[in-house]
Amino acid sequence: MCETFGVQENPTITAAEIARLAGVGRAAVSNWRKRHPDFPAPVGGTTASPEFDLIQVEQWLRTQGKLPELTIADRLWRHVAVARDSAPAGLAAVGALLLARQRGSRSASVDAQLISLLPDVDGLADELGPQGAFDELWQRFSAPGPGRPFATPDDLADLMIGLANVGGGSTLDPAAGSGALLRAAVRAGSTSVYGQELDEELARLAGLWLALHDVPGEVSAGDSLRADAFAGRAVDAVVCHPPFGATNWGDEELGHDPRWIVGTTPRTEPELAWAQHALAHLRVGGHAVLLMPPTVASRRAGKRIRGELLRRGHLRAVIALPPGVAAPHGVPLHLWVLRRAATDAPPPARALLIDAAGGDLADTAPRVLAAWRAFATAPDGDVEEAGFARAVPVIELLDEEVDLTPARRQPAVVGEASGEHLVRTRERLAAIVGELPALLPQVTPAPDGPDGLFLTVGELAKTGALQLIGPVRAGTSTPAPDGPPVLTVQDVLAGVEASGRIDDRLGQEIPLAVGDVVVPVIARQLIPRVVTAAGAVLGRNLYLLRPNPAALDPWHLAGQLRTSANEKQASSLSSTMRFDIRRAQVRRLSLEEQRAHGDAFRRLDSFESAIRQAAELADALVKLMVDGLARGLLQP
Repeated sequence: MCETFGVQENPTITAAEIARLAGVGRAAVSNWRKRHPDFPAPVGGTTASPEFDLIQVEQWLRTQGKLPELTIADRLWRHVAVARDSAPAGLAAVGALLLARQRGSRSASVDAQLISLLPDVDGLADELGPQGAFDELWQRFSAPGPGRPFATPDDLADLMIGLANVGGGSTLDPAAGSGALLRAAVRAGSTSVYGQELDEELARLAGLWLALHDVPGEVSAGDSLRADAFAGRAVDAVVCHPPFGATNWGDEELGHDPRWIVGTTPRTEPELAWAQHALAHLRVGGHAVLLMPPTVASRRAGKRIRGELLRRGHLRAVIALPPGVAAPHGVPLHLWVLRRAATDAPPPARALLIDAAGGDLADTAPRVLAAWRAFATAPDGDVEEAGFARAVPVIELLDEEVDLTPARRQPAVVGEASGEHLVRTRERLAAIVGELPALLPQVTPAPDGPDGLFLTVGELAKTGALQLIGPVRAGTSTPAPDGPPVLTVQDVLAGVEASGRIDDRLGQEIPLAVGDVVVPVIARQLIPRVVTAAGAVLGRNLYLLRPNPAALDPWHLAGQLRTSANEKQASSLSSTMRFDIRRAQVRRLSLEEQRAHGDAFRRLDSFESAIRQAAELADALVKLMVDGLARGLLQP
């Protein structure tokens, strides 16, 4: 079988991409073009935005000593990604080769445009196996960046799957994209997954992921609303991040479609069409979770459909999320939780509304899941957390507007607002602010200036000064929810204790020890954390640096790693902040000097943590006082 690889015969690269490739600013590239007659001439583009031959540029940078050393995965991905409009096709072609290798075969003929990459494809497969090689490239593809499709982030996908209670059942995503929700379903134990996606290249990619991971299921290309590839199939769970605001979704030809089980969907309410499509594919008792724009909860045109979903017991919860959890990032999106109710069952008396828009998803997701599970086990119970969650009587929601916006149905936070709560918050804020000056270390200018003696993390590992472990790869182990906690990327970024759990994401368990230093592989900035308590295990997408205590102080190491210079030195050549920590540099000092510097770095870490706490308390205090003054509970 001949595979088609979606990159040009001679891939091109822009000046901005050359700058990222070399780890410099765009001005440096302009200077190179002016000062070096042998700099490659443009081969395309425009005068204002020229494009250059990637191979020629690489050769020139390598000759000039300006091309950083790359891993095989980074080098291979770079050649796939330069075709900005067809990176999915390029990755799919590589994935097809890896799948053939996994199955013990090789394509009879390989497209000429792919032949030059075969050594790197085989090298990465030899190192990681076909599945691991594809996962490495997939991580680079799914990371946010210009020209990349917006995938549902893993933390949001996991929350949606948790709400859907997938367990060991079957799952469908009718707007699968590149398969983020299907992968989350597999992580949660779904035994078979199905998807449909309008974009043929993305559908092929998602299907390749399933095939390489030996997951039963299928991903079809096509329009789910107009041409349902799974008509008549009922599954245990449906999860979906549908397209928002579509104006041409097929309302005219689908006016009397049997999927509209609560009534014909208005033309201006395409998201409610997706909700009914999801319900139509659920077995009785199965759950669907859809990511929705907030206006769907209150738009007048959708009032009748919202009312019928409530009356018939299908709509069980609406959850307001923090802004920025998924594209479009400026909008605080909602999750709708639906349940396929039996036609002869009495409708539930209440629906759950959760307002989690004011927090961070990493912090609020466990709270959201706990509130939903408490409600789901006793749906007619009185679940109420002031300012957060309320089980609202359906009769109350079926008013003139049928407005399901969670914030408008929450009880006001009163009680202690004018008393003990206010005083306690103010005292805690004052105590933290009072400690801030003492937390800052005393520093003075070095008399001789910087000494410039540095070693990279890779060199330190070779000398035995530290062990470089990880990152942990995905695995297929049996979930063990009672195991030790897992330190996640979100925990490291937030500076909190391990909050994850052992599940089938981890290919191996690596216990963390006091003094270990962990660094996220992908983040907005390079943030190392020193492990201060044992008992947790290393989560995915984290480097573990284990210093030799006779050679390296952990706090000195962490402080050195987080410098702005290392952030540039260790970051990847793509538009995302992906770090190769082996390139980060650490200043050479005696162990005694390291400990002195490490103490200063530790105090700065404590200062930073205190500042975060003070900001959170200040925000809470302002809200308490504003609410109290506005409601008459407080007076000036």
